[in-house]
Amino acid sequence: MPIISIIIPLFNKERFIKDTLNSVLRQTFLDYEIIIINDGSNDNSMYIISHFNDKRITVYSNLNNGVSHARNFGISKSNSDLIALLDGDDIWEPNHLENLYSLYKNFPNCGLYATAYNKKYFNGRNIKCKFNGISSNHFGIIDDYFSASIKDGIAWTSAVLIPKITFDKIGMFDEEMRSGQDTDMWIRIALKKTIAFSAIISSTKIILAPKYHLSYSKNRIDRLKLFKKHIEISESNDSLRKFMDLNRFSVAIERNEAKDYSNYKLLANAIKPSSLNLKQRLLLNLPSILITLLKRVQNLLLRFNIYVSPFK
Repeated sequence: MPIISIIIPLFNKERFIKDTLNSVLRQTFLDYEIIIINDGSNDNSMYIISHFNDKRITVYSNLNNGVSHARNFGISKSNSDLIALLDGDDIWEPNHLENLYSLYKNFPNCGLYATAYNKKYFNGRNIKCKFNGISSNHFGIIDDYFSASIKDGIAWTSAVLIPKITFDKIGMFDEEMRSGQDTDMWIRIALKKTIAFSAIISSTKIILAPKYHLSYSKNRIDRLKLFKKHIEISESNDSLRKFMDLNRFSVAIERNEAKDYSNYKLLANAIKPSSLNLKQRLLLNLPSILITLLKRVQNLLLRFNIYVSPFK
């Protein structure tokens, strides 16, 4: 039985899946299986996968039921007690599984293990993620997951290891959510279990264009369900409340830009002003035409390797 099962949901990633799989096969930690769930791809993704000849790779094909269903299905087919998640357009450094497994061996009773990661926009330079109150050499338990995640999230889907027993206690990914289901999972785990984190960067989130990333799909509006699910507990947990308000801020900005003013106002009015910094409060009250302009400027700057964010 392999020590780690790697679950890769796949939907139309022909431009990326070869590099993603090669990054897995270059791992220094070798005791793993790879479970790919083809979620109804209609491009050349499956043709590209067919050229990989490695007995550790198993492929299942389903209808396009969404990433939550694909992950849950892959977990159900896994043969390991530890689950590593990887999206079909992200990259692991060769030490990534070793990094995660070292966390697990040193802190064996946690509900989730996470590593630091880079973001790479438009084939530019790597941008280090920043975590609130976490030192550059941190290796161990996170005292407050929500407070640590108000800049960049401690947990990111392609940089986590989850014991299968966690899913037994917390539940699986919510298949009724087509967006935000990963954030929902991290919240549920953080409320019930401890989380360990390694500040060693061992993976990269590749962001080329909105159409290539699941989180920027037409289902983005589904994130509204996230706030409804956790509204009661967030009212009695200050750090979770701020974390949720910052997520509301992100979605409110998107709804404003999309001219979905009813949901924009609903989200904006639900945010506690003290949860936001001055830059965020100013952005929240700008008209949609200026938000669109600022987004274009932000994307232009990213192409010149200049990263500007309201969370920094």
